[in-house]
Amino acid sequence: MITPEDNLSLFPESDSSRDLDTLFFESLVRKAGYRVIAGVDEAGRGPLAGPVVAAAVILPEGVVLDGVRDSKEMTESARERAFPLIHEKALSVCVGVVSADDIDRTNILRASLEAMKRAILSLDPRPEFCLVDGIHPVPVPIPYRCLKKGDRRSHSISAASIVAKVYRDRIMCSFHEKFPVYGFSENKGYGTAQHLAAIREHGACAIHRTTFRGVT
Repeated sequence: MITPEDNLSLFPESDSSRDLDTLFFESLVRKAGYRVIAGVDEAGRGPLAGPVVAAAVILPEGVVLDGVRDSKEMTESARERAFPLIHEKALSVCVGVVSADDIDRTNILRASLEAMKRAILSLDPRPEFCLVDGIHPVPVPIPYRCLKKGDRRSHSISAASIVAKVYRDRIMCSFHEKFPVYGFSENKGYGTAQHLAAIREHGACAIHRTTFRGVT
C-alpha cells in the first residue's frame, strides 16, 4: 500500500508529467490496492473577502467527464455546465467552507487545509485515498498524496477544482446582494481596482479578511 511517505518516486513531479493521461494518478493508486479515490482542491485563497472553499470528489473508476479540466483554464459558463455533470456522475461530492473570520483568526493556509479536511471527511462513501492539489499536508486520517499542479494533472482533482470554484462564486454572488458597493458578483472578492476603490471609500464589510493587505 502506498502512503504519503512511501514510494514517492511513483508520482512524477516534473512538468513533463502534465502530458500524462489525466487518469494516470488514479490508475497508479488503484494498482496499489485502493479503490475509492477522491480528488481534492480549494478555491479562494487569494481574495480579500469571503470564505475559502474546498471540494472533494469521488469519480467512478475510469470515468472521464467531457469538458472537465483545470477550472482556471475554463470560462465561467463552461464551469457552470460542468458543475451539474460532476454531481450527476460522481459517487460523492462534498464541500468544506471556512469563513473570513476564521481565516483572520488562523491564517489562509490553515483555513484552506481545514476546508479540505471538512470536505474529505463529509464524503460518503469515505475515500480510501485522496489526491490533493498542492504541496501542503492535509490533517486527515486517510492516505493521500499531494500533487503540484494537480488540478491539471488529475481528472479527479480537476473535478474538485470546478466544484470549489463554482460553489464559492455562487456564495460571493449571494453576498453581492447584501454588500453591492463592492462588486462581489464580478470580482468574487479579489482585489480588483474597483474593489480596492470601494474599500477605500466605504471601508471593510463583515466578510472582508481584515488581515489581508489592501483591506485595512
